[in-house]
Amino acid sequence: MKNILPIVCAIILMSVISCRSTKKLQTAVNKKDTVITVKNVPSTDSLKGGKDLISNLSKNMIDFKTFSAKIKVQYEDSKGKQPDVNAFVRMHKDSIIWISINATFLSIEAFRILITKNHVTILNKLQKQVEEHPFSFIEEIAKIPLDFKTLQDIIIGNPIYLGDKIVSYKQTENHILLSTIGKYFKNLLTLSSSNNVVERSKLDDLDVTLNRTGDLTYGDYENKPGFFFSTYREITVAEKTKVDIILNFKQYDFNSDLSYPFAIPKNYKTK
Repeated sequence: MKNILPIVCAIILMSVISCRSTKKLQTAVNKKDTVITVKNVPSTDSLKGGKDLISNLSKNMIDFKTFSAKIKVQYEDSKGKQPDVNAFVRMHKDSIIWISINATFLSIEAFRILITKNHVTILNKLQKQVEEHPFSFIEEIAKIPLDFKTLQDIIIGNPIYLGDKIVSYKQTENHILLSTIGKYFKNLLTLSSSNNVVERSKLDDLDVTLNRTGDLTYGDYENKPGFFFSTYREITVAEKTKVDIILNFKQYDFNSDLSYPFAIPKNYKTK
């Protein structure tokens, strides 16, 4: 069970696994970019540009009733590359997150997870065990402040932890860099200047004693009616050891009728 938790965490928390990064944030703007404008707080123009961008990001959040996806998860830590898994995710907005994890090397379902606003239930089908936890269990894994809505946004790919205090705003030929401060994190966002999609999000903890960071790259966007969806996400994090995670969305669908089967067999033991 311990080996699967980081993978589960990667799937459901995506970009915000708590860690001390071993890699510095790479230069977000290509050196060949021609700088068009550079705006620094507290100038009025900079504040307006940053606030307008945040407003546009908020308006362009992906809205949905239901969502389903098949995600290939690649995971590597200090022990080397771990076996790939396929995660099948189903969500009903503001209600249920359902996850089935299949071990590809065994070709069987290994875990099934049901998350609601208040509760987390984990079926360990390999060991025939069931675990019951409050929602705060996910916060304990990630070691960050988290609620159900934020968890939904992470899975969908919506920007998270957009602070209301603008630190800096910079626009180049190909990118927009926006740095904000919120309640918990400083967030450095790198966006495409052509369509305002997020290419990278770098979170740094405001509490220097914790020094939590999260670093996520978004790629392979597909243009859907009304929104863009990132089908490739890469995470590089470390605490005591380095962790690399790659998430490939092989299939996904919005607003179809879904079921969320979750029966607990009578012979399963409670852990």
